[in-house]
Amino acid sequence: MDREDQKASLLSQLIHITVEDRLKVDNIQRNKDKQQAIERAELYEEVRKQLWLAGPLISVSMLNYSQQIISVMFVGHLGQLPLSGASMATSFASVTGFSLLVGMASALDTLCGQSYGAKQHHMLGIHMQRAMLVLMIVSINLAFIWANTRSILVALGQDPEISAEAGQYAQLMIPSLFAYGILQCLNRFLQTQNIVFPMVFSSGVTTLLHILICWTMVFKSGLGNKGAAIANAISYWINVLILILYVKFSPSCSKTWTGFSKEALHGIPSFLKLAIPSALMVCLEMWSFEMMVLLSGLLPNPKLETSVLSICLNTSTSVWMIPFGLSGAVSTRVSNELGAGHPRAARLAVYFVFIMAIIEGTFVGAVMIIIRNIWGYAYSNEAEVVQYVAIMLPILATSIFLDALQCVLSARGCGWQKKGAFINLGSYYLVGIPSAILFAFVLHIGGKGLWLGIICALVVQVSCLLIITIRTDWEQEAKKVKDRVYDSMRAEVIVS
Repeated sequence: MDREDQKASLLSQLIHITVEDRLKVDNIQRNKDKQQAIERAELYEEVRKQLWLAGPLISVSMLNYSQQIISVMFVGHLGQLPLSGASMATSFASVTGFSLLVGMASALDTLCGQSYGAKQHHMLGIHMQRAMLVLMIVSINLAFIWANTRSILVALGQDPEISAEAGQYAQLMIPSLFAYGILQCLNRFLQTQNIVFPMVFSSGVTTLLHILICWTMVFKSGLGNKGAAIANAISYWINVLILILYVKFSPSCSKTWTGFSKEALHGIPSFLKLAIPSALMVCLEMWSFEMMVLLSGLLPNPKLETSVLSICLNTSTSVWMIPFGLSGAVSTRVSNELGAGHPRAARLAVYFVFIMAIIEGTFVGAVMIIIRNIWGYAYSNEAEVVQYVAIMLPILATSIFLDALQCVLSARGCGWQKKGAFINLGSYYLVGIPSAILFAFVLHIGGKGLWLGIICALVVQVSCLLIITIRTDWEQEAKKVKDRVYDSMRAEVIVS
């Protein structure tokens, strides 16, 4: 072969290699573009699903919370003593009853959500019945505590006259305790199936009716503040009745509700393994905030400090309903995706809602700072209270931001309730409350110091939850969920 032929052959080989490389590069680029398109589609779908869930859940939380506030507002027109009694009874009921029921029912975020994702639809009805049974038994015991509210408050050093009013109000609220437990189970049952608009409808209708019922019971029936407590019970039972009728007759629940079953009587220990840590996780946090208000009564000028801390607590609780709705949405998404064996989608759901919480917490915190000089007038006309509230709101804005982050990172859909309980115990009772006492009583910062202690607790809590989230092996979590769901099914088969 002469030199020219060799050159031609070599050139042909080079061209061939170049074309192959170019094809490989084009294939890699096409695969990369395709993967990016898939990721964008997954992100848009996740945004749609979470917003579809979060908006209604935020509305439900706010509407349900507003019913107790409406009752107290009506009682406020009867005088200072009835208002003090109703406020104290509502706070006592929240600490000793409602928070515990909310926490225990949160176990259904994990159990029902994961069963639904795994397409074990009939198990949702079994889990809900089991939860209702346990919560009714717990409510019987809580009813004895509420029946002795007056004696407990007097023993805690509260004013005897206010304690008597609060005791009477709490006793008449006992029927609402049982309705509230059933309502929480129904809400979780529907929420984990992504059925949220019936919950909005029932909560909205109940809240509107509650205004009329309260007005009638307080002013027209002659019952006064006792009428407001009875109105609470009536409204909660109306809400329960609406949702029961929906579950019974709606085609949407035909697969998940197949009627009452004796299977619900079995597997109670497995439910309690999640329900007790869930309750501790919620209660430990809520009790610490209430403790700040109690500690404020030991400060110099306790009337001012207690009033301002109560305003901060009410504001924080109202605003907290927004991240609580986001938390419900992400818990549903995570439990559904893990149950379906989609760990990547579950991880995406957690990361996306974390970004949403940052945006929401920043926005609400900024609003708190902007309105700091006028917000106090919503609660009081006294200049001293308004000025103190204005000083507290930037601190409150910081806690609201951190609270939004910890709320969505709790990820109840993963079944991390036990970890959450330990984190809350350490954050609030080993760091937060000691820090609050140090700031308020040793460094003499007053009420600001008490809330700074809460911020210390929130920083620790968020840091721990963030570390757990980042280090989570989502593939392993999906495997755990699969084992949990099918172990539960095998147990039901053996029992039947």
